[in-house]
Amino acid sequence: MKADELVFMDILATKEKRTISLEFVKNIGEEANMPFAVGGGISSISQIRDILHAGAEKVVINSSAVQNPDFIRQASETFGSSTITICIDVKKKLFGTEQSWIIAGSKLTGKTPVEIAMEMEKQGAGEIIIQSIENDGMMQGYDIQLIRKISEAVTIPVVALGGAGNLMDVKKAVDEGFASAVAAGSMFVYHGPRNAVLVNYPTQEQLSELFKN
Repeated sequence: MKADELVFMDILATKEKRTISLEFVKNIGEEANMPFAVGGGISSISQIRDILHAGAEKVVINSSAVQNPDFIRQASETFGSSTITICIDVKKKLFGTEQSWIIAGSKLTGKTPVEIAMEMEKQGAGEIIIQSIENDGMMQGYDIQLIRKISEAVTIPVVALGGAGNLMDVKKAVDEGFASAVAAGSMFVYHGPRNAVLVNYPTQEQLSELFKN
């Protein structure tokens, strides 16, 4: 069993007023034998076209989606909804209120994650990645409540991101958070009590056992 898709996000691109490197995208396209999506500083139709021509199957958009929702409508009409994925970054304010952030988590949008998810679906996006900034890299589990809220608010696929530490975290995101899919980084890279770097991935048998009915 292999991962269905790879996702590469240049989280500093928008903050540094640039776009993810096309050379990087081309290099991935030449090496990867599977679909992949890329994000980082994407704000125009021409940038999306260049990225797709470089080999990516999808683009992931965050800041520009919130700043200019009509851009998502134009992009989905031009390239198809299945090509446009929206990543919503979430942090909790005082008293646990969930708010969405842009520009590498440095600017508060003033909108809730649910509001943005519903708006993005309305504009034609084909998929939502919901990212818990606070859980990211902690390997202590996804924010199940957050995932469930988004999954129940939209009909398009929702991908959980941020916090996976083991296979049970993955199962909870799907079974309890109703995520259509999960994304993880640290879980597949770090291993053991000392977080040694060892790229690993669950076997077909492990995944079949995990999600058997």
